[in-house]
Amino acid sequence: MSTLLSVSGLTTRLLTPAGLLAAVEDVDFTLDERDSLGLVGESGSGKSVTMRSLLRLLPQRAEVEGSVRWRGRELVGLPENALRALRGREIAMIFQEPMSALNPVLRIGLQIEESLKVHTDLDRAGRRARAVELLALTGIPTPERRLDDFPHQFSGGMRQRAMIAIALAASPALLLADEPTTALDVTIQDQILHLLARLRREMGMAMILVTHDLAVVAESCERVAVMYAGRIVERGTVRQVFAAPRHPYTLGLLRSVPDGDRPRQKLRSIEGTPPGLGNRTRGCAFQPRCGFATAQCATDRPPLADIAPGHAAACWQAGRLTDLSREAA
Repeated sequence: MSTLLSVSGLTTRLLTPAGLLAAVEDVDFTLDERDSLGLVGESGSGKSVTMRSLLRLLPQRAEVEGSVRWRGRELVGLPENALRALRGREIAMIFQEPMSALNPVLRIGLQIEESLKVHTDLDRAGRRARAVELLALTGIPTPERRLDDFPHQFSGGMRQRAMIAIALAASPALLLADEPTTALDVTIQDQILHLLARLRREMGMAMILVTHDLAVVAESCERVAVMYAGRIVERGTVRQVFAAPRHPYTLGLLRSVPDGDRPRQKLRSIEGTPPGLGNRTRGCAFQPRCGFATAQCATDRPPLADIAPGHAAACWQAGRLTDLSREAA
């Protein structure tokens, strides 16, 4: 299976009152055809900025360095008109909040047809027919009638389905799903996730799913990358990372998930809060919150290093973490 996306040394700096600060730093990962990667971490860890950096959907004066190769073609430094032709057609994105992403004064059908007009040769009647087909594909009833509705006439779940229809309009090879179930109730979340899984199988797409919910990753993805303070601190298959985490942050995230088979259990949270952009330490960014930290962790930043085939972690204690966590339990 060939590689679709290869990201190496991706660093994104955003303009703040304190100057340009790195929101994402030295991010590496690859994605093969039909592959699915879950990107997890707390709010502010850099997940959404990473996704937007791939297509340079960033504020003005943001700086992107490193390499983003799409089917062997370098995207960093690509002219805006060439990048605009690629967005939506080959790589599409579902944004976090559909009520903000959808234009409130344009009908749903017109917003779907906009992408079709840019990326296909369909005429007006063909675009209308394809829009009906896309709404039906995402499970919206009576799509012929709902095309003429405005976003406020859709429920939250239906708005998210409309966003998915827009993203799928040009049949992209890669779907970037940035927390697609945010603000939806549990039942609708499950429906949306099953919809994405089905569409990915049927259309042969690859997907990067951004979420803070580990259960969502376990159900929807083959591989996972854990982000903290703008860096990937662990990556591997879902089975590898969830069964034997090798970074204390990953371990903390997994321990904070309640076990449905154990009633009246004490939940274990990660003490403290993630560092802001201007407050990141010289050594390991997780060191102030880590129960396994040593003196080295405060001064030397650990590299993301392989600890097993396909499994890497950025921790000086990665080789001993399983034993250390048992001792601390």
